[in-house]
Amino acid sequence: MMEDLKENVGSNIFLLMLKGLAISIGLTLIMILVLSMILSFSSVSENVIMPAVIFISSFSILVGGFLVAKKMANKGIVYGSILGLTYMLILYFVSSIINLDFSLTMNSFIMIVLGVVGGAIGGILGVNLK
Repeated sequence: MMEDLKENVGSNIFLLMLKGLAISIGLTLIMILVLSMILSFSSVSENVIMPAVIFISSFSILVGGFLVAKKMANKGIVYGSILGLTYMLILYFVSSIINLDFSLTMNSFIMIVLGVVGGAIGGILGVNLK
């Protein structure tokens, strides 16, 4: 009986993390689409692309971490950080495959750290805001 309960809790955590990850990726895609439309139809400099992508990714992870931690009601910093790290690893592998370049640059490192930090902050807020 107790083993069934532990297995059920584990699968619930996995499903919540998967849902938070999907929400974060979906939000990122929507915000990137908005950014691309702004860049296409305005005279905004392309120099804003990298900072905007970092902000969009971090914000999306923060939202996902917030939602996961709100449902879990504990260990928000842990779940948010795991969500952020998972998101960034997926982003790193997808972009590396597309660019055929698996090198870690300073920008890659900054993105990974900010993703984990964004998820941790979202997790902290999710647990503590009622």
